[in-house]
Amino acid sequence: MPSPAPIPTPEPHGPALASLSAVHRRRGPVQALDGVDLALPAGQVTALLGANGAGKTTAIEILLGLQPADTGEVRLFGRHPSDLAARRRIGVMLQQAQLPERLQVGELLALTRSWYPQPRSVADCVALAGLDGLLPRRYGRLSGGQQRRVQFALALCGRPRLLFLDEPTTGLDIGARQQVWHAIRSLVADGVGVLLTTHYLEEAEALADRVVVLDAGRVRAAGSVGEVRAQVAQRRIRCTSILPADVVATWPGVRAANIVDDQLVVMAEHAEPVLRRLLDADPQLGDLEVQRAGLAEAFVAMTTTADVMAGSRQEAA
Repeated sequence: MPSPAPIPTPEPHGPALASLSAVHRRRGPVQALDGVDLALPAGQVTALLGANGAGKTTAIEILLGLQPADTGEVRLFGRHPSDLAARRRIGVMLQQAQLPERLQVGELLALTRSWYPQPRSVADCVALAGLDGLLPRRYGRLSGGQQRRVQFALALCGRPRLLFLDEPTTGLDIGARQQVWHAIRSLVADGVGVLLTTHYLEEAEALADRVVVLDAGRVRAAGSVGEVRAQVAQRRIRCTSILPADVVATWPGVRAANIVDDQLVVMAEHAEPVLRRLLDADPQLGDLEVQRAGLAEAFVAMTTTADVMAGSRQEAA
């Protein structure tokens, strides 16, 4: 079987604040990154998506200078990631953070601001991260969601031109998540570049100017949300029907079929032939709705297809 055509990875608009070029990184027996290209422009949110083990954390740590690339080029504001002047221009919010639990939130902000020559004001940090009323409280006494908001505020203290956000809204309620989204949009409007990793695909769809999908250390797709979604041409058909989902799932052109909220939901590459068959098989079919598949479906389809192709190659070997 011939190899599939490579998925295009269009370049972002504007100069890159940070970049990986043909970067490889092996960790023991695992090829964590396998020729990854990634560019982070100013004034845009780049969402780096992938399942656990896809290579996201490795890519971020290489950009931050926390581990080296085996081969390839890494640049942070045109310099090596270990360069202090370059590092002072970034803000980082990692998925896990160890902070002194006995310090008050205000003390943590004061300490972090002291590391920068022109830090963001405490009032701005509080407003952007939604820390009203939390400054006198000890960090260790806060809820998990409140701690995440403090970590977000600390990442903003140095007025970063490039912000690394690793799962920033994990543990936040809806209101706090909307607060963080609003802050991210405000920062991007001021020209800040953002690298966002998230398991909430609706978050990437809401915030990202550009999406990069990593799978097994390789870039499977890159582009705008619409471009990535279009690379997997799927339609979601939702209707009220007596037809069993497991039967519909076996039809030609149907990728999946399930019952969701008492409705039949069908994923299909081309909607028209599946719609005709649905209407022929169930004349009483109602509440029909057809939509383009979202980023979540495109992401799952890409990574699943990659797994199937990898399995096929192993069998052939």
